[in-house]
Amino acid sequence: MKTWVPKQDDKQEKWWVVDAADKTVGRLATELANVLRGKNKPQFTPHADMGDFVVVINSDKVKFSGNKWLQKKYYTRSRFFGSLREMTAKELLEKDSTQIIYKSVQGMLPKNKLSNKIIKKLKVYPGAEHPHATQKPEAYNA
Repeated sequence: MKTWVPKQDDKQEKWWVVDAADKTVGRLATELANVLRGKNKPQFTPHADMGDFVVVINSDKVKFSGNKWLQKKYYTRSRFFGSLREMTAKELLEKDSTQIIYKSVQGMLPKNKLSNKIIKKLKVYPGAEHPHATQKPEAYNA
């Protein structure tokens, strides 16, 4: 009996659209990470990219549980000393609401070279409109 290993020709990518309005960020991010990796498919392989494309709309209407809007901090820094900057979740929502989804999903992907390729298949938009109508995305119930 031989072990079946999927190849790039066996991959069938679909497009999904997810409405993030009134969804908790952490629970939404786990579902998105599983779809991006392909863990919802029977031919899932950890070392191959078997996932689908995901379009997230209404990222400015996500919610956190508890008091995380004021307590959760996002940090950025450059290579220079004294460049550490912190921003609360509420400030990041006002500045760029798509980054909340990107950062939470990226934190749930494996830390390897494949995750850089996987995160590029995530498209996040703050409003209800998106330019991916030609790909005919299906609604995903996350």
